[in-house]
Amino acid sequence: MNNKLYQLNNDLKKILFLFVFTLTVGVTVGVFYLQVTTKLTPDGTVSRYKGDIAEEEFEIPENYPKSIGELLLTTHNHIIGFSFIFILLGLIFYFNSIINGKLKMFFIIEPFISTSVTFGSLWLVRFVHENFVYLTIISAVLLYFSFYLMSFITMYELIFKKNSSRQTL
Repeated sequence: MNNKLYQLNNDLKKILFLFVFTLTVGVTVGVFYLQVTTKLTPDGTVSRYKGDIAEEEFEIPENYPKSIGELLLTTHNHIIGFSFIFILLGLIFYFNSIINGKLKMFFIIEPFISTSVTFGSLWLVRFVHENFVYLTIISAVLLYFSFYLMSFITMYELIFKKNSSRQTL
């Protein structure tokens, strides 16, 4: 099974492109949600999960500490959702002709590890120490970098790379 994305017939290329494009839009909306809720900063992330400290006696904090139930729901939904996203994207990306070998396998496998580390480290931020936020940030950056790299390479090959031999599935 040595077919590459650019060798697929045009209908299948369009379907795969639209799937990856729509997936990219959805993930990007999630990144904007992170920006709104955490300002994409360590302090904002700690505040979101560990809660804010009220400075005055009757001050109402903007963020309350996440409960175990909320953390379980967030972890459960994201790990399952990201697993589906990355197995589907990884299977499609596997057939790209631009990145090969160990680097290709790194980008296919890495998001699964980063997903577990990112959402596991949120528990550490909440219940152990706020400095685990840096582990959260590093793993999330790797996760999103891998996602966008795989998505853009896949979409580029599906749309712009031409099959000179005209072989199609």
